[in-house]
Amino acid sequence: MHVRTRTACAAAMVLGLTALPLAGTALAAPSSPTAAVRETTAPARVDPDTARALRAAIGGLPDDDATAALVRVSGTDGTWRGSAGVRDLPSGREAVENGRFRAGSTTKVVTAAVVLQLAAEGRVDLDGHLQTYLPGLLPEAFEPITVRQLLTFTSGLQPGSSLGDVAGEGYERRYETLTPEEVVAASAAKGPASAPGERQTYSNIDYTVLGLLVEEVTKDSYEHQAALRVLRPAGMRHTSFPGGPDPRVHGPHNRGYQKLADGRLVDATEWNMSDRWAAGDMISTTADLERLLYALFRGRLVPRPLLEREMFTLPDVPGATMSAGLQRFDLGDGRILWLKSGARPGYGTLVAATRDLSRTLVYSVNATDAKGEDMNPVAERIVRAAFDAGQVSGGRPPVPR
Repeated sequence: MHVRTRTACAAAMVLGLTALPLAGTALAAPSSPTAAVRETTAPARVDPDTARALRAAIGGLPDDDATAALVRVSGTDGTWRGSAGVRDLPSGREAVENGRFRAGSTTKVVTAAVVLQLAAEGRVDLDGHLQTYLPGLLPEAFEPITVRQLLTFTSGLQPGSSLGDVAGEGYERRYETLTPEEVVAASAAKGPASAPGERQTYSNIDYTVLGLLVEEVTKDSYEHQAALRVLRPAGMRHTSFPGGPDPRVHGPHNRGYQKLADGRLVDATEWNMSDRWAAGDMISTTADLERLLYALFRGRLVPRPLLEREMFTLPDVPGATMSAGLQRFDLGDGRILWLKSGARPGYGTLVAATRDLSRTLVYSVNATDAKGEDMNPVAERIVRAAFDAGQVSGGRPPVPR
């Protein structure tokens, strides 16, 4: 198995950070609205009603739900771009409209595209077994798991270890490192949750294993393969992966704030995301994620036959809503969205589009409850405004994970 280099220098950096006083101690909750919506004029604008709804969706930030929002709507039905909120709470400066952010589980779209490229090249068999590619990774008690089952969250694997629960409660451990190998070993030790192919259960573990598979097959790092096969071809010049345990967001960005269970609002911008890796540690921009949508949907990243069969088709499992890297969402009236949401403490993200690219949406919301059980109110307003979905028959938009 390809082993990622973990230098003494990187370890020293993390130890040094841990020794420092914890940044982002309790902050005052957002006060009354201080920043207006900043709308970018575009040649082919969306209709006035949609523009008005989008402005209203992000107006009044910061508030108790979010400190900033960056939104891009595009497609043959028109374009709209806007931002609102603040760069950070102490200064109240305007949000950086092209800021970088933690993209969370939208990383899985990139990972799926890398694996499907390897399948197109004949280097990975989607019906081949994980145990063949990575012998010894799982105990013999596990039934054979196919690569396709990993892609579609039907592997039956249990979640691995983490540095805290999904609601930001790993805050005190945010400078610690948990390697992908450690995450997978913890999952394997628990035994299977279900038989492979029996049911669909969303979890990061499947894509963490896929990252290890990419490294074994290519004898290269996951990060380099993702950049070579997806980021560069899609023109995602401002997208990156943390350098090992690096907890920072490099380049211009808006700070993320997270409410903890004890009521504190903390600065969650610096956070070591090593335990999320190929499942969720990408850093990106709304413009780059929009480029990813177009490159993917137009067949520039995954060959069209494979794209349609694996990314735009659900597995034959009862109740399945997720394909390889994407989720199907019914807007009603015959309208179907293909999307992926993502969240890390302080940041919530969504990429969504109709299959014909008549309407696309990318947002980053600096949500104070980014890992909450319910969808953030600001994020929900954006989705409904972008897709004119005030009376959605398909239910509420998906909660970022």
